[in-house]
Amino acid sequence: MFNTNHYFDGQVASIAFQSADLPATVGVMAIGEFVFATSQREYMTLISGDMQVLLPGAEEWYQLAAGESFIVEANQSFEVRTTVESAYLCKYEDA
Repeated sequence: MFNTNHYFDGQVASIAFQSADLPATVGVMAIGEFVFATSQREYMTLISGDMQVLLPGAEEWYQLAAGESFIVEANQSFEVRTTVESAYLCKYEDA
């Protein structure tokens, strides 16, 4: 079956599944700012909503549009800001 996870007092929720190519989660985020840490390389795609991301080593936030993706290497932290409830797809790959 599917594994569900809740983070940040329920403000972020995800459902884990095996995609055609990599392990993945699909999830939703409430309005807010969140810091995530990676244990594997992560490919995150904004499905719906509004998201800004501050990638490791970056000094400026990057605005994502629906359908856009970014990659974060393993053992890094990155920050996400949402101004509306937003949905994402995240795929995980061993580095």
